Amino acid sequence: MNKKKAGDHENKYKNQGDESISKTWSLVREKLSEYISSDAFSRWFKNAELVDPGHQDGVVAVQSDMHQIWIETNYMDELRAAFAEGAGIHCTPKIVVKGVKETEVAPSLELIEADFHLKKDQQKVAVRGVRSASKVKVVTPEGEAKARAFQRKLKRLGINPEFDFESFVVGDNSQFAHAACSAVAYQEGRSFNPLFIHGRAGLGKTHLMSAVAQQLLANDPKAKVVFLTAEHFANEFIEAVRKGNLDAFRKAYRHVDTMLIDDIQFIAGKERTQDEFFHTFNALLNSQTQVILTCDCPAPEIQTLEPRLISRFESGLTVELQPPGFETRVAILRRKMEQWKVDIDNNIVVHIANQIKSNVRRLEGALTRVASYSFLSPEKMSIEKVDDLLGDLVRDENTHLVTVEQIQKAVADYFNLNLSDMSSRRRPASIAFPRQIAMYLSRRLTKLSLVDIGDAFGKRDHGTVIHACKKVKSEIESDPEVSGAVEKLNASLERRN
Repeated sequence: MNKKKAGDHENKYKNQGDESISKTWSLVREKLSEYISSDAFSRWFKNAELVDPGHQDGVVAVQSDMHQIWIETNYMDELRAAFAEGAGIHCTPKIVVKGVKETEVAPSLELIEADFHLKKDQQKVAVRGVRSASKVKVVTPEGEAKARAFQRKLKRLGINPEFDFESFVVGDNSQFAHAACSAVAYQEGRSFNPLFIHGRAGLGKTHLMSAVAQQLLANDPKAKVVFLTAEHFANEFIEAVRKGNLDAFRKAYRHVDTMLIDDIQFIAGKERTQDEFFHTFNALLNSQTQVILTCDCPAPEIQTLEPRLISRFESGLTVELQPPGFETRVAILRRKMEQWKVDIDNNIVVHIANQIKSNVRRLEGALTRVASYSFLSPEKMSIEKVDDLLGDLVRDENTHLVTVEQIQKAVADYFNLNLSDMSSRRRPASIAFPRQIAMYLSRRLTKLSLVDIGDAFGKRDHGTVIHACKKVKSEIESDPEVSGAVEKLNASLERRN
């Protein structure tokens, strides 16, 4: 067959394939229009296209990240039913943004550098995804094949591809934890074993641990990396005991290259699970296997956890993730806006950052609400509308605020003072300066006015509070001991709430 005829055949089959895709998508669209309102169909599916009906998951391409997010959140059941009833295709559709190739259906980790064994100073995973700002460095069949294999491995391990180092916004609240995780990921921190990461929910513990796992697998695709929750470990152990398969269980968890366990506090109170984990933990450390643990509090504060486990957890490096500061919250919002390709006025972004302070997860949820409304509504977004949209989130934020009474007690306990000294008229330096620290923390951690804070400290006027805040801030900048004391108090108060 000559080249011309071969080309004609190729075009013929391509055209037939296009016709098949078009026909299938028409059937799906027709059925979908019966399940959702005409307005919703027009808004979210009008320009959607079926990329490959033969794909095991059914790939639907939409015009923007916001379309993807909204459809994945609200219309997946209807879309799945439309594929089944309209075209006889039983699948869980994948939603991608137009321009992403059919093979790139997994978010955040579609294309990875073909050479996983880069020089040490270049060992970074280069990725591109539907919601990732990463840059593509290699687009080759070999690279795509490796990328797909890598995605399958991440999925099997339960690792979210979106949680990589590049997508993590580093701030003062997370700089030390991020540096420690990076050192372990690039195998420069073997002495950080175990690495114990603690902090409240939604601050990025799982994100950092996932980033470490991804980088270790990028360094060595054949590495045996175990990534699981403590609950999963406990359930697997119970099942192994029930079936008499303890030997297989121990082989699976004690002969690995890296062990990463999320929410280790879950094993508290479970005596047999703690005992099994203690011996597993010892076996791993004795074989110099890297162990990373996350927890919602410092190891000594885990209730009903055996002392021998607490001492083991504290034997390596412990790092804390704290709630992000204002600048970091703004940076997180802007990063998400870039990833989602949404445009929101800066004053709105600043307002969201001022209202949502407790954790990153809630901050991103607030942005999703505002961005979705901005996309759906023709009216210009205003501060008043943002307050209306985020009302329940803000109310919940306020229920978790630290109180002046809690601050006064914490400061009094820290400096070995009586609680009454916080509001007394006594002025020796041993009392006056701790009292000023308490005023500073009250201004920082509560939403009380200067007058209200002054009233809580023995009916002092607002000028006294201003002077106290300025003095403490100056001392923090010049005296490491004061800085350390304020940082410890601040962390303990935020952790308590």
